[in-house]
Amino acid sequence: MTSAGPSQSTPSIGVTIDDARAIAADLPRSYEALVRDQVKFRVGQIVYAAFSADETIMGFGFPKEERDALVASEPEKFLMPRPSDLRYRWVQVRLEAIDVDELRELLVDAWRMCVPKKVASAYESLWPVKRLGDPDARLR
Repeated sequence: MTSAGPSQSTPSIGVTIDDARAIAADLPRSYEALVRDQVKFRVGQIVYAAFSADETIMGFGFPKEERDALVASEPEKFLMPRPSDLRYRWVQVRLEAIDVDELRELLVDAWRMCVPKKVASAYESLWPVKRLGDPDARLR
């Protein structure tokens, strides 16, 4: 008889760049680029996600007007971008603090900011996603 240990009953927290690669691979028009030894995901020339050199932090596209509230709501998880990136629609997350579902939500929302609406709509008709900051949203 085997008993389920805590690791089997609790969802694992923490994701890797490989988890992000698997998600980004399914996003239309998305591709991976290596820029100054850092992995970035792009649509055209627009970067929608980028990883720190040690792959512990991911920066991602996020509305500037909602950024302060996001970071204030979960400061152990989200970080403001470095001062030189404050002018952009950008925020950061600690990869150890999120799970794969949240990573997918962050990447898809950031990707949506870069693609035409009809591309995003076509993707969402196949893969509905819950939006960050919309706790009552249900998968369609």
